[in-house]
Amino acid sequence: MTLLPRLTAIVLFVAFAFAYFFSTLIRAITATLSPTLTLEFALKSSDLGLLAGGYFLGFAATQLPLGTWLDRFGPKKVILYFLTLAVLGCLAFSMATSFVGLLAARILCGVGVSACLMAPLTGYRRWFAAGSQMRANSWMLMTGSLGMLASTLPVQWLMPVVGWRVLFLGLAVGVLLAMALIAWQVPTWSSVSTPVGKTEPASATYAEVWRHPCFRKMAPIGFFCYGGLVAIQTLWASPWMIKVAGYSPLQAASGLFWINVAMLITFWAWGLANPWLAQRGLQANKLIAIGLPTSFITLAIIIIAGDLASTWVGVLWALYCVCCTFVALAQPAVGMAFAPALAGRALSAYNLVIFSGVFVVQWGIGLGVDGFKLLGMNELQAFQAAMSVFLLCSIAAYVYFLTSKSHNEQL
Repeated sequence: MTLLPRLTAIVLFVAFAFAYFFSTLIRAITATLSPTLTLEFALKSSDLGLLAGGYFLGFAATQLPLGTWLDRFGPKKVILYFLTLAVLGCLAFSMATSFVGLLAARILCGVGVSACLMAPLTGYRRWFAAGSQMRANSWMLMTGSLGMLASTLPVQWLMPVVGWRVLFLGLAVGVLLAMALIAWQVPTWSSVSTPVGKTEPASATYAEVWRHPCFRKMAPIGFFCYGGLVAIQTLWASPWMIKVAGYSPLQAASGLFWINVAMLITFWAWGLANPWLAQRGLQANKLIAIGLPTSFITLAIIIIAGDLASTWVGVLWALYCVCCTFVALAQPAVGMAFAPALAGRALSAYNLVIFSGVFVVQWGIGLGVDGFKLLGMNELQAFQAAMSVFLLCSIAAYVYFLTSKSHNEQL
């Protein structure tokens, strides 16, 4: 493991963060575009959920080979190859003329940006001191929130001027710029990683990752709670505000904007606080156990209040997302539970869990809304019932987290 000088580490962080900004912008933009795409392509709730979830399906499908490639070839080479596919996906989305075309392009986009967080986290595991890794993770997520912020009101304002197709052409150009910055600033793996003559251990396999007690402890909350956070933030908060609370598309975009402002500030604060908390013995397990239930309480309030909370629903969704950020501590904790030679596999395997959860929750809520309507519920009741199922799954995952043991309760 070779630690980088401070200035080099900062420049490297900025290069990776620029790519992650566009990754999350592409991820979240469907929430703002959902009213337009629903009208233009006559989408049902299940179609909309599948379209948004297609990104996460493509994302999840690459995580296992991605982890192996990251450990073997390093972050720079892997992320540049993957981002090439992201450019093609944005171009394909801008030219799509059917739902199938949109879905295929979203899947390709998901594949293309699937290394944008795992590549830097794998690099940070070898290049940054242990005390800096949690901070770097939180500030990468802060940069992601900035990308999601850009997907709300700025996109809503640009829509009448240029249209959604031109927006995706612009995203392709932005990703190309990020690729150029990474190619310029990020060192190659061989120059700063494993010393000459050293190879990764023969035991470096995914079987070792899946069997690890820490991984198993964190997996259910990653699937439902972390995956559910992303599913709500990148899609279902907006339809709830429009169809349950009666917001206009512009009001919903404004609500998403403030949700992402809250997330940006929260992850910035986590980055500042993590080293201080660690010094005082407040590690990931303790913080998740204490803080995550606040998200369940907030979601229950949103569900029960329904359309009665229309004035405050944007604030409530922002509070829910902020309370969910406790679970974001699980990902770097999993990475640090493994040796550096296994970091790429461990992080990618956990990312597979998270983004499989996003896909299931995004599509599942859409299927639930349509299914409960078929049972005779009105739209409000259908949304409440679908969200209630999601809440019960999240609580069950949290109970499993509390009752299982990791290999090291310091995590």
